[in-house]
Amino acid sequence: MKHVFMAAVLAVAANGAAAQQAVTYATKSSFEDVIFELENAITDEGLVVDWVSHVGDMLERTRADVGSDKVIFERADVYNFCSALVSRHVMEADPMNIAFCPYGIFVAQLADETGQIIVGYRSFPDGPMQEAAALLDSLARKAAGVE
Repeated sequence: MKHVFMAAVLAVAANGAAAQQAVTYATKSSFEDVIFELENAITDEGLVVDWVSHVGDMLERTRADVGSDKVIFERADVYNFCSALVSRHVMEADPMNIAFCPYGIFVAQLADETGQIIVGYRSFPDGPMQEAAALLDSLARKAAGVE
């Protein structure tokens, strides 16, 4: 019974992950330059980075522990932050928009033969969350040099 429950949870999670999309921009800039531009773009908007999640480091550190030999990223970080103004607007429209806070923009260097640098963020539903999407899109474009 426990295995059936876990299988159901995993199936729901997989379907949710498949439905989840990201907006991405490729860049030829170096990882360090993109991070620098992203940090500047965030602070230039008067926002503060709450924390940086070093996803690439975590995946590499735990790779053998989970039985994998695949390196996914050379480097990958997610910058998490919030905007009091945007968050207030979207949550006044629908308090359940709290599910999207804090906002995150990722910068990742793929560990494949391309070594491509990708900047992106999670897509948001139509409606009030498009205000947050516009903010993240502007920041991601600045970081990627796509304006």
